Amino acid sequence: MSKILIVDDDPDVVDACRLFLEKKGHSVSGSHNRADGMKAVKSVKPDLIILDVMMEQPDDGIAMAQDLRREGVKTPILMLTSIAKVTGMSFGADSDLVPVDEFLEKPVDPATLVAKVGKLLGKKEG
Repeated sequence: MSKILIVDDDPDVVDACRLFLEKKGHSVSGSHNRADGMKAVKSVKPDLIILDVMMEQPDDGIAMAQDLRREGVKTPILMLTSIAKVTGMSFGADSDLVPVDEFLEKPVDPATLVAKVGKLLGKKEG
């Protein structure tokens, strides 16, 4: 069973993602802001982090990803974003600015979420 941490200020997003991922056998923890998310990474030691871009600050998710990488955290990060829809900006997964492994646009399609999670965890999800 993989441990997944979801960091998103929208409890509905956390609950929905948790529902889909627990159904696939994952253990899911949630945090609703950057500070709690940073603490949870240390305590939960997740196999995957799902991270929202915009929380209390518009760039909280980006800053958190940068902080994690600076601290040497190698855990795969899947970034949930509506930033392209909100700002017209887009980032690539290999961007130095946004050091994450994959992006997924909100609203999140459950099948796509499960497939991306499976890819990042290195195993096929059913």
